Amino acid sequence: MIQYFKNINHKTTEIDKPEEGVWVNILPPLRQEEFSGLSDTLSIPLDFLKDSLDIDERSRYEVDDHVKLIVIKTPAENNSFNESDAFYITIPICIILTPHQIVTVNSFENEAIKKFLASFQNRHPDHKNMMVLKIFEKVTMNFQEYLKEINQRRNQLEQRLYIANRNEELLQLMRIQKSLVYFVTALRSNELLMMKLQRTNLLQLVEDEKDFLDDLIVETSQALEMANTYTNILSSTLDAFASIISNNQNEVLKRLTTLTIFLSVPVLIASIYGMNVPIPYKDTPYAFWVPVIFSLIILGVVVYNYYKRIKK
Repeated sequence: MIQYFKNINHKTTEIDKPEEGVWVNILPPLRQEEFSGLSDTLSIPLDFLKDSLDIDERSRYEVDDHVKLIVIKTPAENNSFNESDAFYITIPICIILTPHQIVTVNSFENEAIKKFLASFQNRHPDHKNMMVLKIFEKVTMNFQEYLKEINQRRNQLEQRLYIANRNEELLQLMRIQKSLVYFVTALRSNELLMMKLQRTNLLQLVEDEKDFLDDLIVETSQALEMANTYTNILSSTLDAFASIISNNQNEVLKRLTTLTIFLSVPVLIASIYGMNVPIPYKDTPYAFWVPVIFSLIILGVVVYNYYKRIKK
């Protein structure tokens, strides 16, 4: 689906065809014939439009003639039905700058473009550089919001794990850990992209725009630091719970071993008296109670000595 937006008197208006100074937004589902037609209409290399289809596309920029491509990664909820997949993934947004329009290509719906559309009435499509920076800002804000949500979910799962050690909570923590791996990788890539844009001045920014880009780099660095911190905390938490589970298992095995030792004494005596050979007191009326009482006495002595050693 292809949308054309124009800002007329600070009002976002959707039009039917591309014009000078419009924002072209391409949303899923994406069709090959739409790409081919748009490539011819706007004089955009077809590869620039197709790059967004690769979910593993890294953050980068590329120039072909007078057309500039910028790819940035943004977070998105994972709609996979696989319960072992991450809660969140990262997807590419392709920003294409032509001499007359700005084009965004999204292989998946994402919050960054939705937020940008909501504030488009304050934008000027002819100021393409600032529009690119504003999309960067929305992407960084999305990362920070998702990271806060991840941290809240992690805290809730930890509290539930303190009450009951269940596999369900541990599996969800592993899904959060996978999400953080995606975030750390994407944020590091985005940070390098912005720093490279700052160094090469590909967009030919003015002084105010350079200052805004500097602020975005700082915000992205802070988001990356948050992601790294949450990743380290989660790794430490999983290691701690693994140690707790191992200690609990050792304690259970220790108790079972002790119980086995306690029971081995009466079992041994009962086995001896159960042999089909002549044994003492077999013809007395107390032939049953003698081994039972003898076993209980020995068991009591063993248990007493055991707990006496533990208290020491």
